[in-house]
Amino acid sequence: MSPLRLPTSPVDVVVVGARVAGAATALLLARRGLDVLLVDRGRYGSDTLSTLALMRAGVLQLHRWGLLESIVAADTPPVRTTTFHYGEAAVEVAIRAAGGIDALFAPRRTVLDARLVDAARAAGVRVVHEVRALDLLRGESGRVNGVLLEDPLLGPRPVRASLVIGADGANSHVARWVDAPIERSARNASGVIYGLWSGLDLQGYHWHFRPGVSAGVIPTNDGLCCVFVATTAGRFERELRGNLEGGYHRLLAETDPGLAARIATARRVGGLRGFAGRPGFLRRGWGPGWALVGDAGYFKDPITAHGITDALRDAELLARAVATGGDQELAGYQESRDDLSRDLFELTDAVAGYDWDLVEVQRLHLALNEAQRREVRHVGALDSAWALPRSA
Repeated sequence: MSPLRLPTSPVDVVVVGARVAGAATALLLARRGLDVLLVDRGRYGSDTLSTLALMRAGVLQLHRWGLLESIVAADTPPVRTTTFHYGEAAVEVAIRAAGGIDALFAPRRTVLDARLVDAARAAGVRVVHEVRALDLLRGESGRVNGVLLEDPLLGPRPVRASLVIGADGANSHVARWVDAPIERSARNASGVIYGLWSGLDLQGYHWHFRPGVSAGVIPTNDGLCCVFVATTAGRFERELRGNLEGGYHRLLAETDPGLAARIATARRVGGLRGFAGRPGFLRRGWGPGWALVGDAGYFKDPITAHGITDALRDAELLARAVATGGDQELAGYQESRDDLSRDLFELTDAVAGYDWDLVEVQRLHLALNEAQRREVRHVGALDSAWALPRSA
C-alpha cells in the first residue's frame, strides 16, 4: 500500500463511502470537472448485505450514465416480468420498454459497486479503499473543511476539501460527527433473512405475501437467485435470530409452500444472512461544508427493495446541486430528495408494519407503483447529457 495514495493538497470533494451512493456521486462530480477523493474502509469489489433489485428509475440512470452495458456484460439476467403472489393468487406485470430500457436488473453488489467505482476512477476520481475516516476537520467558523483519514502506513492524515459527503451507510459516522438530525422517522421495521440459491430456474422478480410474512425471489448473476423471507422485527427477535436456518425455511413454508418446495430441491450458495431490522429515517441532508447521500441520509425498510434505486437517484440529485452552486442548491437537493421520497417512505413503512390483509397490501402496492412512476418521470426529465463523460 503506497503512502502517496492520499492527497497532500486540498481537493474539491471527499466522499466517505464507496458503495452505490458514494461511488455514483463521485463519478458524476468528476464528470463535471471536480477534483474528488473517494474513500472506503472496505475492500474493492467486496460483497454486502443487499436485496439487489433495481427498479426502473435506477436502471434508467445506469443507462443514461453509460454503465448499463457493463452490467449486462457481467451476465446479469434481464428481468422482464414482476409477479406479485397474494396468497394463492398471482398477478404478473410485464416490464414495458420505455426510455431506452426494456428490462430491470438485479446485479450482485460485487458487480454493481465495482462497476461504479471503476467508472469513477476512469472519470478521474482518486479512489482509496481500506482507509478509515477518523473525524471531520473544521475551520474557525465551525464549517467542515476536510476529513481526518487513517493511512495504514503513515497514521492519521488530514485531507482538506470544500465539501465532505457522507455516503457511509445508515450508521453513518459523518452524520454523527455533524449531528445531523432525523427529521422523519418510520414506525415499523422488518426482520429479513437472505440466501443465494442455484437451480431455482425462476424468471423475473417474484414477491410473495401472506398476513404477517413475505418473501422475494430476485434473479442475479451466475445463475443465482437471492431469496429472502421477512416478518416483523419483533418476531425476528423472538423466533428467528437464534436459528436463522430453521426460521428461514419455516417462514418460506408459511409464506408460499410452493416456493418452499422449490427451495428444498435447490442448492444454497454460501450461508444465510440476517437483518434484525431498523426503522427508516430521513436525516437532514446537508449543512456547512457537508452533505449526506444514500442510507446515510435516507434509509427505509428493505421490504420494498427500493434502496439501491434511492441511492442512484439521490447521487444524481446531490451531484447536480454540488456542481452547480452552493448552500442554496444543497437545500434544493434535500427538498427534491424529500419530496420524491415522502410517499415511498410512508407506504414502505405501512408494508413493513405487516398490519394488513391481502386486499390492503395490494392497495399499498398500487400506491407504491404510482409513487415510483412519479420518480421515473422526475429522473427521466433530467438532462441526460449532464451526467455523461465530458468528451461524450
